[in-house]
Amino acid sequence: MSDQQLQMKRQVAAAALDFLEDGMILGVGTGSTVNALLDQLGPWAPRLAGAVSSSEGSTRRLRELHVPVLDLNEVASLGLYIDGADEANTHLQLIKGGGAALTREKIIAAVATRFVCIVDESKLVQRLGRFPLPVEVIPMARSHVARELVQLGGRPVYRAGVVTDNGNPILDVHDLVIDDPVALESQINQITGVVTVGLFARRPADELLIGSPSGVRRISRPAA
Repeated sequence: MSDQQLQMKRQVAAAALDFLEDGMILGVGTGSTVNALLDQLGPWAPRLAGAVSSSEGSTRRLRELHVPVLDLNEVASLGLYIDGADEANTHLQLIKGGGAALTREKIIAAVATRFVCIVDESKLVQRLGRFPLPVEVIPMARSHVARELVQLGGRPVYRAGVVTDNGNPILDVHDLVIDDPVALESQINQITGVVTVGLFARRPADELLIGSPSGVRRISRPAA
């Protein structure tokens, strides 16, 4: 990672802090940009009621900051979720899962009232799919799911040596043409043996913050 890219991550993470409120429970994602957020979260730690984490790694860091980490089942409502993405488009649809936390991330995004996605400008694309699409699968279904993904035009590659926090393997699907992210998300999720796919299109981000050398650009999802 270049110094400039690291600076962009820090800058966009700092901008996300503006969405925090005293006494809130914060949903926290996973990845290098989220780590940049956690690097700067210290002054907010005593002001938060707690956090819900998408990964064991983020949980460890939150506990080091003395932020209470809560089970999502214990939380009646989640006002804000902050996370990064491997790719994002201007419709605020995302590809996530490079850090193997896609299922927990998707669950937290589904619960959160507001989802703020933080990325550097290298992650913004016109069409999703340059980044291989992660699919978490039940272990015994891996080959079956792979064959089904081939039928969809993809080239699934087993992510060797990686097991999710849920105990499952990941297939990274190359060469997919993603013209309709919402439809493809539903189609892949319907394959028997799929836990979830790393397309966040049915529930996109509400706010996209994009770090660049000239500052932070913000794209907001239109109100329904």
